[in-house]
Amino acid sequence: MALSKVDYNSLNVTAAANKALKWNSSANGFETGDVSGSLVLLATETASGDSTLSFTSSIDSTYDEYVFRFYDFNPATDAQSLTFQASTDGGSSYGVTATTSWFVSYHNESGTDGNTGYSSGLDIAQGTGYQPLGYQTGNGADESQAGTLTLYAPSSTTFVKHFISRASNYRSNDYLEDSHIAGYFNTTSAIDAIQFKPESGDFDGVIKMYGVL
Repeated sequence: MALSKVDYNSLNVTAAANKALKWNSSANGFETGDVSGSLVLLATETASGDSTLSFTSSIDSTYDEYVFRFYDFNPATDAQSLTFQASTDGGSSYGVTATTSWFVSYHNESGTDGNTGYSSGLDIAQGTGYQPLGYQTGNGADESQAGTLTLYAPSSTTFVKHFISRASNYRSNDYLEDSHIAGYFNTTSAIDAIQFKPESGDFDGVIKMYGVL
């Protein structure tokens, strides 16, 4: 079957940066615009010897899904985990009651140990503490953690607030860790701020927050 080429200049659309070509609402032509499922970058926070990173704006009813991507979390103190908590008062306080689950696959660099299992010491049962997103990340120059955290419908005043996370971690004992976390904040109040921090001490890293169309 032969493919026909279309001259871009013959399309009745105006070029726009960071937009997709899609059918118009009448389905009889093309237009540029955002596509459902696209990520909209809302904020970028960079830690350089900081104890916390907080997102205290842009978490509202504009989006039903927010994605946080964390890059190269590197704690100043060895064997520290990246954790997070939520706020319902714009970041004045953090400690929303949560229930979570935590399971992991791991493998060491020497290839002598590997397994998958549930980590009961890293979950929360109706607690207000910070939820670990990994376990004991190393502080070596090349050791770090990277992953995603997704928060659903944070502005709902009817339902609890669900979240899921998955991350790849370079543990301090030279293990690769693939962590899977899920849970909900047990509140019907709107969540409007999120804070990340290591269990103790300072850290370096970048966290980006996106809204999902």
